[in-house]
Amino acid sequence: MTANWEQQLISKGVRMTLPRRIVIDIIANSLKALTPLEIYDLARQQSANLGLVTVYRTLEILERHNLIERIHQTGNCHTILPAVQGHQHVLICSHCGSATHFQGEDLDPLFKRVAEQSGYLIEDHWLQLFGICPACHENENITPTNHEKV
Repeated sequence: MTANWEQQLISKGVRMTLPRRIVIDIIANSLKALTPLEIYDLARQQSANLGLVTVYRTLEILERHNLIERIHQTGNCHTILPAVQGHQHVLICSHCGSATHFQGEDLDPLFKRVAEQSGYLIEDHWLQLFGICPACHENENITPTNHEKV
């Protein structure tokens, strides 16, 4: 995925520096949603001179080119995941942060009803589900009534 992202960015005139490549590689190969600070900490392990501003600028570039998506968390925080092609939704483990994309059911009837009831013209939506992944549920014996919120 990393090489594909780099090729897409280069073809659109984005200069590929080593720090950008490091940030791209971290995001593209992560199995969980990462905060910008987590990306920064992981990137600094590979390049001690890499700055937080570089992480944020790279995230802006990746988002502008639809290569990442932001996952909205409680407290107005967000994490980053590679974007998927087509229309999919995301399921996040609230214990370990692992992320899985899934095909959503046809939500058009719901949107039509909401639009009719509210008077809004629905332009877009995102669906994020939070729960406990099978590994955490099994390994940590976590149930919905006794887990910690992240």
